[in-house]
Amino acid sequence: MATKVHVGMETEMNGNGEPETFKNNWKKRLIEFSGKMKRSPGWLWRTIWKVGREDPRRMIHAFKVGLSLTLVSLLYLMEPLFKGIGTNAIWAVMTVVVVLEFTAGATLCKGLNRGLGTVLAGSLAFLIEFIATKSGKVFRAVFIGAAVFLIGTTATYMRFFPYIKKNYDYGVVIFLLTFNLITVSSYRVENVLKIAHDRFYTIVIGCGICLFMSLLVFPIWSGEDLHNSTVAKLEGLAKSIEACVNEYFNDSELKENQEKSSEDPIYKGYKAVLDSKSTDETLALYASWEPRHSRHCYRFPWQQYVKVGAVLRQFGYTVVALHGCLLTEIQTPRSVRALFKDPCIRLAGEVTKALMELANSIRNRRHCSPGILSDHLHEALQDLNTAIKSQPRLFLGSNNNQANNILALAAAHAARHNKPENDRHGVSLSSVKTDSSALMEWKTKRASEQAKENERKVLRPQLSKIAITSLEFSEALPFAAFASLLVEIVARLDNVIEEVEELGRIACYKEYNPEDDEIIVKCEKPPVDVAKNQLPTHASD
Repeated sequence: MATKVHVGMETEMNGNGEPETFKNNWKKRLIEFSGKMKRSPGWLWRTIWKVGREDPRRMIHAFKVGLSLTLVSLLYLMEPLFKGIGTNAIWAVMTVVVVLEFTAGATLCKGLNRGLGTVLAGSLAFLIEFIATKSGKVFRAVFIGAAVFLIGTTATYMRFFPYIKKNYDYGVVIFLLTFNLITVSSYRVENVLKIAHDRFYTIVIGCGICLFMSLLVFPIWSGEDLHNSTVAKLEGLAKSIEACVNEYFNDSELKENQEKSSEDPIYKGYKAVLDSKSTDETLALYASWEPRHSRHCYRFPWQQYVKVGAVLRQFGYTVVALHGCLLTEIQTPRSVRALFKDPCIRLAGEVTKALMELANSIRNRRHCSPGILSDHLHEALQDLNTAIKSQPRLFLGSNNNQANNILALAAAHAARHNKPENDRHGVSLSSVKTDSSALMEWKTKRASEQAKENERKVLRPQLSKIAITSLEFSEALPFAAFASLLVEIVARLDNVIEEVEELGRIACYKEYNPEDDEIIVKCEKPPVDVAKNQLPTHASD
């Protein structure tokens, strides 16, 4: 059956009157959905494998959480335990879910905050209940309401204190929750103190299971993560500098680098450094809660790792600027860059060696090699300085040519602005007409003016670029910026070395020994105790 709906258009209808195209669209969607369902098991398996391969400790942590929940569930599943604790055992399950974190420091931080908040809230609630029971029912209600208001206001305001915000914010939240539950419930419930007592014991059981799993069963230390991330950042900066200098002198790769700057190894190397501030501070704060677990039982100064990270970020900003020289619109000709290729590559190689030596010293917990700033680095700097001085005309140019070019540009600029006002606008007052032909003429002129305006917008950047490149000295300016940034990297390398050496001195790193035949531990002063500056994440009680 065919129904004509318009001249030259016919729509096929099925038996129910449904358009055939609508039916085909549904079939196509069902086929696509079935294809996605078939591919989903493979996608899920690849995701699981990728996440576990990136960090195998994630799988270990998942098993630890599952085992902890199984152990704490025995309070419900085993009849003798359930009779002794009762339905309050659910608080132990909630404690395990909330407190058990990926690292031991995070678990200690949240566990101690939860326990301390519960103890303080319970003690204060007992005091309020003891005072309220000595009075009448009306005064008791007023007293409880006033206590809830004062304690809630004071505790909430204290959360804005920087030290409490970093260390005990989660504990204050638990304190408020527990205090209000006990105090308000005591007005209607008779045995609320016994409930609070049972809840405290269940929380202790949950925290004990979490601490046991975090500290004794395949412990994961925040300090080790911070230590390894510092090593990775140094290696990433070294690779970025080396790749950046090599690509700068390889003209065939500049265009590809401009098109996918967010995917190349240069970007990946320094991106991890620039984005590491919050991660470093969080790891350092978690590590400050961890007990001493090293071989010599030294407490590493984790705040010094934060200082090293800050210096590396300052160092990384220069690497970002160096990478930007590869993406500039005006590039130094390849023939000019070739004149300085060898000294620049040599200088970058020496900087890379120094950064890799710093990374190895932190990884192996030893002092840096005495020759980290060797004579080769100073020789490379001297060679670059000599190469630049040997080509003065590239950077200074000819005074006559500069003057002529600048005068020509100034003359063209003045000629453009000295045109008559009517010529610049293109329409005079005497050309205005009132008939229909005038309207058509105006539309034609308007269209031509818009076309000319669009053409000027397209040509203006090109003309400005031509004007810039017409200056003789400008062809070496991009390389001058590149060379100055390379020298700045060498200057900032001293700050990185100084902070790493300070870290080794405070943390009692072993002395450098090329053969590693013996370990000589040198400690000029006791390790600095890191302040407990922790910002725990919030979760529901």
